[in-house]
Amino acid sequence: MPNIKPFNAFIPATQWPEKVVTRPLEDYSTGEAKLIASENECSFLHLINPELERPYLRGNHQELVFKKIANNLRHFLKKEFLVRQDVPAIYVYRVTHDDAVQTGIWTLTHIDDYLQAHIKKHELTVARRERLLTEYLQHTRIDANPVLITYPPDAAIDAVISHYVEEKPLLDFTFTDQSRHQVWAINSVAELTLIKEAFAQLPVVYLADGHHRIAAVAKLSDPVYFSTVYMNTQEIKILEFNRLLRDLGESSPAQFLEGLGKSFILEKQHSAFQPAQLHEIGMYMAKQWYKLVPIRGSYQANDPVGQLDVHILQENILGPLLGIHDPRTDARITFSTGRVPIAALQQQVDNGLYTLAFTLFPVAISQLMAVADADGVMPPKSTCVEPKFLVGLLTNYFTEENS
Repeated sequence: MPNIKPFNAFIPATQWPEKVVTRPLEDYSTGEAKLIASENECSFLHLINPELERPYLRGNHQELVFKKIANNLRHFLKKEFLVRQDVPAIYVYRVTHDDAVQTGIWTLTHIDDYLQAHIKKHELTVARRERLLTEYLQHTRIDANPVLITYPPDAAIDAVISHYVEEKPLLDFTFTDQSRHQVWAINSVAELTLIKEAFAQLPVVYLADGHHRIAAVAKLSDPVYFSTVYMNTQEIKILEFNRLLRDLGESSPAQFLEGLGKSFILEKQHSAFQPAQLHEIGMYMAKQWYKLVPIRGSYQANDPVGQLDVHILQENILGPLLGIHDPRTDARITFSTGRVPIAALQQQVDNGLYTLAFTLFPVAISQLMAVADADGVMPPKSTCVEPKFLVGLLTNYFTEENS
């Protein structure tokens, strides 16, 4: 395992691929997405949400929406905004951003690997989001945003990657965010056999990002192969999700601090505190930074989930002291990735938008794997895994060939 195969990818026009690909729709405000769609007829956004260009499609008109996407896809192929590759291939993909270089294998994986738990997961999903993604895939057949899977480093796979990155890439461009994207095609029978056999020998693989996407594929009426990027554990990067809280619930500041003292050692800090190791949590309130260190016995040190700082925060502070028992739905909490400077979090508290800020140390890949191995579930917004993929870079179109 896993069971992978080459595919005839739709790739963006090689003369200006940066105009075709896009970040996921949720990364844009409605105004930003509308502006891009209105100014760029070849943006992949037209294949995600045609309501950006045709407002009258809004409402209970799903058939019209999916029909418009089908028409847009035909237009993209006719104009060669997207070009179908004649020869099926497995691809080497590399993204360079913020001085980081991340490289992996882009291929198709059979959904049975997920259904039979050969791909280990660590998060729960939201049923409504699953349903929307399933409907989109079922009606459009467009699989343009891959799932990210990680695995322990493997010499055979590394050797294939090292060979190809020395060759001229099929695609090589810089996106508007200054990230560089390179793609190499593996299409010889001998090398495809080699890479498939190398993957079949992997003892275990882990779902790093894309839990909703893979769950949506699993709900399709016919079993299919789905778009997947595999990167070994040394290639992916995990950022923290920090927390912002609107209020202290029913507690006064004094009561809240007293409650914290039952489970944490509190140390005042002279400047913004970014945790440097596991079991350090930063807190900012009333123009004062604190370092929180959980007291042994206040968490389950031998439990893969219980030892996570996000779990310690939830079980000892957010739930019992602030009354936030479901952070997925509670409007009093906001999440901010580690890419947002701590100074920006502090300013939002100082401006009165929020009352509290918590900063966390990133979850380690070994912790993610331990949770998955134990069939555990991480709290919501535990990890922000990179890289994040551009939509439309290598598009898998569901056909009888890949089902």
